[in-house]
Amino acid sequence: MAANKKLLILPGDYVGPEVMDQVKRVIRWMESRRAVRFEVDERPFGGASCDAYGTPLSDETLAMAKAADAVLMGAVGGPKYNDLPRDLRPEAGLLRLRKEMDLFANLRPAVTFDALLEASTLKPEVVKGLDLLIVRELTSGIYFGQPRGIETMPGGGRRAVDTQAYTESEIRRVAEVAFELARTRRNKLLSVDKENVMATGVLWREVVTALHREKFSDVELEHMYADNCAMQLVRNPRQFDVIVTDNLFGDILSDCASMLTGSLGMLPSASLGAPDATGRRLAVYEPVHGSAPDIAGKNMANPLAAVLSFSMLLRYSFGLADEASLIEKATQSILNGGVRTADIMSAGMAKVSTNVMVDVLLKELDKSAA
Repeated sequence: MAANKKLLILPGDYVGPEVMDQVKRVIRWMESRRAVRFEVDERPFGGASCDAYGTPLSDETLAMAKAADAVLMGAVGGPKYNDLPRDLRPEAGLLRLRKEMDLFANLRPAVTFDALLEASTLKPEVVKGLDLLIVRELTSGIYFGQPRGIETMPGGGRRAVDTQAYTESEIRRVAEVAFELARTRRNKLLSVDKENVMATGVLWREVVTALHREKFSDVELEHMYADNCAMQLVRNPRQFDVIVTDNLFGDILSDCASMLTGSLGMLPSASLGAPDATGRRLAVYEPVHGSAPDIAGKNMANPLAAVLSFSMLLRYSFGLADEASLIEKATQSILNGGVRTADIMSAGMAKVSTNVMVDVLLKELDKSAA
């Protein structure tokens, strides 16, 4: 039996818990069939934590997240919590979790499954074979810069201010993660900025270029303006391997890239911190999709993004690449077999519920592990 691996599950809100219940079945399969044992804790988070503790992220939950080897999280938020003060909404808990754990590198893969090519709004020949990774800086930039706010001007009218700010060290550390990931893929890195009009873009490009020269000259590095990158993502997305960019541009570009694949219900993500002396990184893994209040409790949600988030967890936090690949290949296989939840349903396919999708996945895992 492998050594215990501490895993904290934060199920989230609405469809979050029902999707996470299905991921637990995959975790149990790993324990029984691959001899990988997890020490699992579970805590309310987001709206569920507001209901239980009056705050979206309790201090106890935060401490458990920092002590865990990895955190697996469900979607948070929803209409029940929209009237809460901004600092008590579920999304505030998510921002605090990222900031307190210093999860500065957000990994958003965009991979097309051949069986789902028709689900993309782009032509199949444009997105077939797409496999790119966006690395977004997550704890600085315009979402955290000061000063910020809305003020009334002396002469009347109001003025809003958001501050975009980056230090050299903040840029360097996220670029280093991106370079290292590029080495494990096709050895290509695109750095995205607005160096032509923004001072932070000038510094971003200088720091990334210097780091490339210093430590990663074996990786092919290119630079591109953010607006051109958005255009190229819908024109020829397969030209990209790894893209690294700041918080604002990463937010926009990763959502753009996610829709190339046809469904948010299929997309995982990871948020990583800096390695400690032992090489361990704090990390949170979560599906990209939202909490989907309209289908909560109906056994309709697509569990595959959460399952694939667990496979990212196995790969990046636990070094279990073979186990991660098992899940990814089984997912590809069941999609090729025509199994679909409502969000990816198409003519001639077999529409299944949340739990039946994982029933089929576990049977495929059994076959692959036999």
